[in-house]
Amino acid sequence: MESEELINYLRRYYQEGITRPWEFRWTALQTLETLITENIVAICSALYADLQKPKQEAFISEIAIVLEEIRLAKKNLKKWMKPQKVGSPMALMPSRSRIYYEPLGTVLIIGPWNYPFQLAIAPLVGAIAAGNCAVIKPSELTRNTSKLISELFKKYFPTDYICVVEGGIPETTSLLAQKFDHIFFTGSTPVGRIVMQAAAKNLTPVTLELGGKSPVVVCEDADLALAARRIVWGKFYNAGQTCVAPDYLYVQSSVSHILIEKIKACIVQQFGANPKSSESLSRIVNSQNCKRLTQMIDDKKVIHGGEFDFEALFIAPTVMQNISWNDPVMLEEIFGPILPILTFETIDEAFYSILQRPKPLAAYLFTRSHAIQKTFIDSISFGGGCINDVVLHLSNPYLPFGGVGDSGMGQYHGRSSFQTFSHAKSVMHRFGLFDVSARYAPYSEGKLKFLRRMFRL
Repeated sequence: MESEELINYLRRYYQEGITRPWEFRWTALQTLETLITENIVAICSALYADLQKPKQEAFISEIAIVLEEIRLAKKNLKKWMKPQKVGSPMALMPSRSRIYYEPLGTVLIIGPWNYPFQLAIAPLVGAIAAGNCAVIKPSELTRNTSKLISELFKKYFPTDYICVVEGGIPETTSLLAQKFDHIFFTGSTPVGRIVMQAAAKNLTPVTLELGGKSPVVVCEDADLALAARRIVWGKFYNAGQTCVAPDYLYVQSSVSHILIEKIKACIVQQFGANPKSSESLSRIVNSQNCKRLTQMIDDKKVIHGGEFDFEALFIAPTVMQNISWNDPVMLEEIFGPILPILTFETIDEAFYSILQRPKPLAAYLFTRSHAIQKTFIDSISFGGGCINDVVLHLSNPYLPFGGVGDSGMGQYHGRSSFQTFSHAKSVMHRFGLFDVSARYAPYSEGKLKFLRRMFRL
């Protein structure tokens, strides 16, 4: 089916009003939950085939996190849908003002390859809860997961309600040329610009979940053992192919040698002396990304790891030190298992350097100092983050998730997902009990004086 025909097909279904009632939305969310729970093994198998993703990572990051979103939406859907009462100025009395949340219509969700199930389905939870029809475009780079998503949705949902379109750049380009009511894209900043340009031709609003170089800052007063353990976990989870992974480490020079030794020990502890044989480490998605990543590795600066195998799409957890902002590894988002380390003398120096770069999707800070924590939150602009941990803010459905500046626009998760895929329609209900004549022509000085008194001017 051609893209234009497909969109018209879904739009007709939406215009029939089938998706609007609470009962339909709740049932669709329940069906989505069933789709996932009945196919956990198949989903994990597809993710392993595409990324050699460990079952534990697949379950937690691709399945459980989506189920939490669904259950939160089911629990709160009636409350979210309920018209919101707001006040009205005295000058507009008697009146009643309400905000009504209506579906946007037919939406497009473009998923990435790094979390190919979660990041295609989690936004869909909000689209369903808000009462929309949806087209899902999974990543072609993870073809096993893409195929499975397509098969499952054909089995569980009407194709004129939720449709999955597989394929590569030609199919995505064709979809972007259509008039959707919203486009939700997760991926890289360069591709995000392409999506936004295409959407602008149809004045289609967009949510862009992008990336960037997310820093993790460790101060000398931090619990260094805890910091090392959590940084290693967050950095090398999914082989570093996580949009909110710590991209680089900024550590206070007075404790840098201690932290580095603890990080090296934690890598061995979590992935073994021979990480290639570890069942806890994912693989790089394809040879192109594997080559891109190996070109960032400077053998002279590697202090741990550095081994790679193109054929196996394997790169060992790698740590590099004596890094400057001019090194290749610092010129773009890494998105792989390479941790460059920079040092700073004072926290002001570290924060100043971060502020000179584009706003990151995430930022992390390890310190016991409440004053430094406050400065970090008040002065550094980033999408979201953690203090004394990494990555986990992404898994909290009560926290809105999204970027700022180059790292994206718009938010989702929980109620934010519902609002992203809804239009907040403002309506004032007026009554005929009083009708102030001063609002009507012909105007006069007397009427103006009356209006000025009414508005207390």
